[in-house]
Amino acid sequence: MTRHPRPVRVGVVGAGALGFHHIRLLQKIDGADFVGFYDHNPKRAPYVAKELGATAFPSLEALLDRVEAITVVVPTPAHVDVGLAVLDHGIHALIEKPLADTLPGAEQLVHTARERGLCLQVGHVERFNRAVRAAAPYLEEPRFLQTERLAPFQPRGTDVAVILDLMIHDLDLVLELVRSEVAEVRATGVPILTPHVDIANARVEFVNGAVAVITASRVSRERTRKLRIFQPTGYFSLDLAQGNGHFYRLKSGWQGLGATRVEEIVEHVGLEAPEAEPLKLELESFLRAVRGEAEVVVTGAAGLQALALAHRVADAIETSPLASARP
Repeated sequence: MTRHPRPVRVGVVGAGALGFHHIRLLQKIDGADFVGFYDHNPKRAPYVAKELGATAFPSLEALLDRVEAITVVVPTPAHVDVGLAVLDHGIHALIEKPLADTLPGAEQLVHTARERGLCLQVGHVERFNRAVRAAAPYLEEPRFLQTERLAPFQPRGTDVAVILDLMIHDLDLVLELVRSEVAEVRATGVPILTPHVDIANARVEFVNGAVAVITASRVSRERTRKLRIFQPTGYFSLDLAQGNGHFYRLKSGWQGLGATRVEEIVEHVGLEAPEAEPLKLELESFLRAVRGEAEVVVTGAAGLQALALAHRVADAIETSPLASARP
């Protein structure tokens, strides 16, 4: 006999491009009792309600009175106000990344959730990427990491620098993979099509000796999301866009093989994980945490840590020689 999870009464705040998919998935997820959504745009709300057959609530308060959990998918500058309204109502929250646009705001969200004993999850969806899930069993003390996240220009997200818009995905991933304190951050970046930094490169050095080189751009011709990881046992090449990757593992006793080519000392391990929409996995993990069945995967504290590193990158860009050379 199949045991179904207790349904969680859940809603969504913000029905833009990403909020639309939150609503679409929560309507179908086993264990989600989707109540409805709120969007302050008087044209967007009825459109989404009709398109998805979902209930649009007339106010945030009206929605909060009916749910026990909420996903917050509003523009980043509104995360703190909306998130605090949700938490102050005693409701568990999943807030899209970045957790907030300021560190004090993020700290306030984390503190409020802790004081109220509520789940606060941050929408760092790359944690649920198929390639990352497939590599996880083989990860062992990453020493050097390279990430590339390149995207064509689009107006969405340009209310913040590319560091908060795109790079923060990889900052969170790197922090989770290395699990060490950050020792030093060096970075450069320039604004090209917006008043904010549109392309950035950061070098993050950790206390344990690991180094990460992270590149993000929203002015590229092609879309790329790659992660390379070097560790004592071998090398990973992950394509986050395709959700697949490779692990080239050093053979046991390779020093005594007398090899003349690298192919003779490494073995290829194909990386496999079940196919699943990362956002669906993220929402399911949130509902499990709300039910008390599992820990929150990406905690408010982790979101705060990624945001703090993003601000260190932004500060490093501001003080770089490239910044002082700008007209």
